[in-house]
Amino acid sequence: MEFGTQDVLVTGGAGWLGLGLLHALTHGLADSPELGRPAPDLRVRALVLPGQNDAAIRRISDRIEIVRGDVRRPDDCDAFCSGRAGGVVIHTAGIIHPRRVREFYEVNRTGTANLLAAARRADLRRAVVVSSNSPCGTNPHGDHRFDEHSPYAPYMNYGRSKMLMERDVKRAHAAGEIETVLVRAPWFYGPFQQPRQSLFFRMVRDGQAPIVGGGRSLRSMAYIDNLCQGLILAASVPQAAGQVYWIADERPYTMNEVVDTIERLLENEFDQKCSHKRLRLPSIASSVAWLADWVIQRLGFYHQKIHVLSEMDKAIACSIDKAARELGYRPRIALEDGMRRSLAWCFAESTGLA
Repeated sequence: MEFGTQDVLVTGGAGWLGLGLLHALTHGLADSPELGRPAPDLRVRALVLPGQNDAAIRRISDRIEIVRGDVRRPDDCDAFCSGRAGGVVIHTAGIIHPRRVREFYEVNRTGTANLLAAARRADLRRAVVVSSNSPCGTNPHGDHRFDEHSPYAPYMNYGRSKMLMERDVKRAHAAGEIETVLVRAPWFYGPFQQPRQSLFFRMVRDGQAPIVGGGRSLRSMAYIDNLCQGLILAASVPQAAGQVYWIADERPYTMNEVVDTIERLLENEFDQKCSHKRLRLPSIASSVAWLADWVIQRLGFYHQKIHVLSEMDKAIACSIDKAARELGYRPRIALEDGMRRSLAWCFAESTGLA
């Protein structure tokens, strides 16, 4: 694992992706031979929100320096980046499910701009910025796959905030302010999961998992170690500077496949009695949810469950060909093994799915 620098900085250190990335940086990625061993002299710094629990970071490694701060505050970004000239920052901090629409723009766009400005002042060499599938919206038909040439068609305010962020990041690179790499990550899964993922597992077990419109629309997903492999390669491959990459599992999955896989693992490997039912809804349920979501967001508010339901009959699938070709990206974990590991972490780290 070579970065061409001793210093790697990670924003969003206490978040789901941040924790997975910190673990990969300090322990290596066992399933990726070329990244299996961490750099012995690597200095890792993590940005954590004031008051946010950092116990999980401390359990990962005592080599991680924790800095308290908020990307919405320029002074906090300066303090985070200071003294690490020539280093690389991997920006995982962002907000997906806020209480107010304005938070999308405050965190995802303005926070990223603050970080890039601070990184430039501190003379960091490269910023790898995590984006999303949402700036490109949803696939126009079932056989379509997003790639790096797909036009912007942002899905609601989250997608628009990430689109504006991407444009800012590209401008910073084009102006020679700092090397940048954009990584578009779809729905990811795996250890260090947030409560919403455990809730999804419970819904599958209890027969409440929603299947909209037959459940056959394709969704690209990324097991967290696959995504961390892509981020580390984006941070370390010289030719990645100025580029955009989609990072996901080898192939997309249908919602039927996702739910069936989780149910099978719960019952056969984790001794959970499953109801073998689904909450089946017609496609119009997503259309109604989309309209409600649009109205709610126009009023400046956000409702997580309505927003998620609005997407559930839509295809969101991408091609990883460019990342494979230019970065050497090889996602080695697929849905069944990834969900097995996710469930194992869930049962080991908590009271299970009670």
